Amino acid sequence: MSAAADVDRDLSSLLSRDEWPLRWQRKLHLLPNSGMGLARRALLYALVTWVPVAAWALLTGHALPGHDAEPLITHFGITVRCLVAIPLFVLAEGSVLRATVNMVRQFIQNGLVTEAQLDKFATLLRVVARLRDSSLPWVILFGLVLSWTIVNRADPTIDALSWAEEPTGSLGFGGWWFAYIARPVFLALVLGWLWRIVLILILFSRIATLDLSLVPTHPDRAGGLGFLEMYPGAFALVTLALSAVIGSGWAHDIVFHGERVESLTPLLAAFAVVWSLIVLSPLLVFAPTLMAAKRQAKMEYSRVVGEHGRNVRRRWVLNEPVDDEALDPPGIGPIADAVSLYDAVIAMRFAPIGKASLIAILVPLLVPMIAVFAIQIPVKTLLMQLFKALM
Repeated sequence: MSAAADVDRDLSSLLSRDEWPLRWQRKLHLLPNSGMGLARRALLYALVTWVPVAAWALLTGHALPGHDAEPLITHFGITVRCLVAIPLFVLAEGSVLRATVNMVRQFIQNGLVTEAQLDKFATLLRVVARLRDSSLPWVILFGLVLSWTIVNRADPTIDALSWAEEPTGSLGFGGWWFAYIARPVFLALVLGWLWRIVLILILFSRIATLDLSLVPTHPDRAGGLGFLEMYPGAFALVTLALSAVIGSGWAHDIVFHGERVESLTPLLAAFAVVWSLIVLSPLLVFAPTLMAAKRQAKMEYSRVVGEHGRNVRRRWVLNEPVDDEALDPPGIGPIADAVSLYDAVIAMRFAPIGKASLIAILVPLLVPMIAVFAIQIPVKTLLMQLFKALM
């Protein structure tokens, strides 16, 4: 079998996702035998986590105002976790998977992976696919979720569970369900996404070790890796889900506990920076490769510019005979072209990250926050400030 055929086969294996949780869900007939069942799982997780909580709260009078404690409806974060964030986490699997496969395919289609490197490329795809389908990382992940759930015991005195406090002072069924079912499911999905980002980081770091055929003068200013700049956009649903959960908790504090939005600005900035670094980390692994290519190209194109400049001076200033085919076009066009190439090398970025990458992260991150900050700040003022920050 040819190396190209091996790569096509391994790319197909990336599409046929077979993670350990998916294998178990197929055994339980929660998923179809083929495919990821995204819509089915998103709906199932939302119903399982939210319906028991909401039904208990409605039946016992804990859902709407009138109860001594803050009712369930005022704890926006619970509804957002179950009905917004959890389904978005599931649906995002499709967009990230498609983006990953398309990006990997671009390395071959754009000529970055040469024919001599195809065997190594196919091998690293198989290694990452096996790691993705391994059960051990998921066992560790679920162990962390279980440990966290046990340590953080359900307590009705905690604000997030105060709505479920019974007259006896104990926690009602709805609170137990949220604490020991809904919240662990949410945490498991968050950790699952962090693990997937680590997998992508491993994949890209291994690709970066190949002898990639970079083009230092490429107009994308990333040696031909500019197509990776759009990759963070694949995580838009994940970013939106996380931001919605954090924002809904802040909204509750603002409306019912007198929190000021000014005090939340540093927290929002910290969240934006940390999450951006996490999402962009797979792209940062190309920085050493790009910087090495830039250093080498600067020396090479500096020599070309110098040679052309000397020959142009000899022919057009000193009127000396010069045997240089690059000077055959009339005028001093060749030296101008050489300078343009050198300028393109100087303009190379340290990583395939640009304004589009940052916007793809910040827009879904800020959308829920606009609604939160609009509780105390006019929307027009918020939008103007955001526009100035992004432009």
